[in-house]
Amino acid sequence: MEIRPIKTEVDYQAALKEIELLFDAAPDTPEGDRLDVLAILVEAYEERRYSIPMPDPIEAILYYMESRGLTRRDLEPYIGSRARVSEVLNRKRSLTMEMIRNLHKGLGIPADVLIQPYNTYKNAA
Repeated sequence: MEIRPIKTEVDYQAALKEIELLFDAAPDTPEGDRLDVLAILVEAYEERRYSIPMPDPIEAILYYMESRGLTRRDLEPYIGSRARVSEVLNRKRSLTMEMIRNLHKGLGIPADVLIQPYNTYKNAA
């Protein structure tokens, strides 16, 4: 069982072809173990090569609003007053941990997206 790191696109394509051949391998067999290892290597390569950065927290909120037909008023239970919602969406005020928790729990926006640092007008370069 010779398995090597995936370093190039050629290695990557070869690993994908082998995964396709092994796709129906039974667990806890040599073929199943090879499939598991190759899948881990491919995942690591894709993460390095094709990683997609997380969206900006405010852009994520705006996307959720647009995709669900929400208005700024709909954000008030999660962020606070109409003025507070405006300040956050206009980048004049940062999200607090309470707002992040509320948006995550209430709208399902991933917390790891919301907790990222982002520029506001008060700290923009």
